[in-house]
Amino acid sequence: MNTMVTAAIDERPVLPAVPFHREAGSGPGVVCIHCNASSSSQWRPLMDRLAPRHRVLAPDTHGAGRGPAWPTDRPLTLHDEVALLEPVFERAGAPFALVGHSYGAAVALLAALKQPERVHALVLYEPTLFALVDAASPAPNAADGIRETVARAAAALAAGHRAAAAEAFIDYWMGVGAWAAKPESQRSAIEAAIVNVQGWGGALLGETTPLAAFRALDMPVLLMQGSETTTSARAVSNLLARTLPRGETQTFRGVGHMGPITHPAVVDTAIADFLRRHPAPPGGPVIARTMRSLCSN
Repeated sequence: MNTMVTAAIDERPVLPAVPFHREAGSGPGVVCIHCNASSSSQWRPLMDRLAPRHRVLAPDTHGAGRGPAWPTDRPLTLHDEVALLEPVFERAGAPFALVGHSYGAAVALLAALKQPERVHALVLYEPTLFALVDAASPAPNAADGIRETVARAAAALAAGHRAAAAEAFIDYWMGVGAWAAKPESQRSAIEAAIVNVQGWGGALLGETTPLAAFRALDMPVLLMQGSETTTSARAVSNLLARTLPRGETQTFRGVGHMGPITHPAVVDTAIADFLRRHPAPPGGPVIARTMRSLCSN
């Protein structure tokens, strides 16, 4: 497959940063948002899989790949990520499907909530919206593991040890020894990204959108998780599974939080099957939802 790499141009002065994104295929739009310490490149296998039937766009978020740097004058929020990706959403056309992994899945949730009428299907692999856990049960709670990991990584950064910060973060998500097993080519990219670890934690733990708000997402949602994931990620998924009105869950045995990267064949198959079962409505999202409403009355 020939993958076209492009950057959408946003002429509005409020968003000077132009999001870099990869693009492939033709057909109904699918936008894929990557996890922390990763980039749009993680979606290459899925792009290959979907390109014959879909126009697939995979952007880089702040501080990732060729995305814009994080702001230094204020904390970055998940809503800033949604705003950054707006030109990519526009390029995907409406209605489009939205796919997200981890941090990217948290961004996808808020993007869908902002304009639900243009997202016809939502695919989430372990969205890390840890603020939902804190809101449901004040600390100490299931989010303590990621809170402590962010604190350890931040302390290592403050001491000038990027590798130690990256090791704390990667080993938390992938298991002890995962960092040591990574090739040097991957380590350098992760070390460059890990400087934003406190920002990631702040955005995910500080988000104020209440869990009940996601009941408004009246579109098919595939909520995926690995059986070997962390307690913090599982807690978020469990809360969303009980809240999303049209959600279906799928658990991959023997797979962890990084499933879309470590086990792309099995995860991408599930995504492709879900999108095949829930295609973009030919009449547009408003007409489709009106028809659902009429049929339910």
